[in-house]
Amino acid sequence: MGGVITGFAIIASVIGTGYLLGRRGSLGENGREVLTKLAFHVATPALLFVTLAQADLTLVFSPSLLVTALSTLAVAAIFVTLGVLRGWGVGRTTIGALCSSYVNAGNLGIPIAVYVLGDASLVAPVLLLQQLTITPVALTVLDLASPAAQRRTVWQRVTTPFRNPVVAGSLSGVAVAASGWSVPVTLLEPATLIGNMAVPAVLLAFGISLRGSALPGRGPERWPVLASVALKSVVHPLIAWAIAAGVFRLDATEQLNVVVTAALPAAQNLFTYASRYATGVRLARESILLSTILAVPTLTVIAALLG
Repeated sequence: MGGVITGFAIIASVIGTGYLLGRRGSLGENGREVLTKLAFHVATPALLFVTLAQADLTLVFSPSLLVTALSTLAVAAIFVTLGVLRGWGVGRTTIGALCSSYVNAGNLGIPIAVYVLGDASLVAPVLLLQQLTITPVALTVLDLASPAAQRRTVWQRVTTPFRNPVVAGSLSGVAVAASGWSVPVTLLEPATLIGNMAVPAVLLAFGISLRGSALPGRGPERWPVLASVALKSVVHPLIAWAIAAGVFRLDATEQLNVVVTAALPAAQNLFTYASRYATGVRLARESILLSTILAVPTLTVIAALLG
């Protein structure tokens, strides 16, 4: 489990750096906002373009990924149902559903796949699933639910997904991968360089947001936070195991792969999305923090039971 601890330690150190920057006021009053906008509008689209442009799209079609897709949909549906019943609103319910089901397959998933599952490529299909389907749908919902959407024309609403920078970066990368075109180094390197800012910017912004914040799981966001964390840390891996073992009859190794993937904590870029649309920001921050903390014992137990 050394790789798991190392991965969490790296992320914690960058978040801690952001927290210290926030306490010192080193980036000014708008430091978090600038980092969030940098990540959302520039760095993340570049990172997704580079990643997906070089991806093997055939990885999308596999029984393991179908298990992941079904378990993700099931967990998100549970939170959406809770959100509707409790009247949490479209924006907050969307962010909560993402925090319940959208895993940190990048900066945590890769080292965990290497050290726990023995193969980094196992998280590639999950990255594709999240970027090709979940992200475009969720961001479109957030776009259309925003106050600005009420002033848009029908054409602007229809084309909303294609004008979102994160979605545009993903779709551009997929188009390149599907065409088989090899992007020249002179074009790919600048995008790679810009994309490398995405994860640090997100983690630093997240750390800055922790300055002066109350203890997680309290206040008006208490129940949405607790619900999303319980779904992400406990229900999601359980549903993934039930589908893998009971429905698809996957072997022990494949069961371990999909359950470990489902047990990964909520991704930090969800905080960027919440901040960008100014909805569910505290919900995203606290859900990510708590699910990340709980992921260590959860993954340890899973590795002991299924490994």
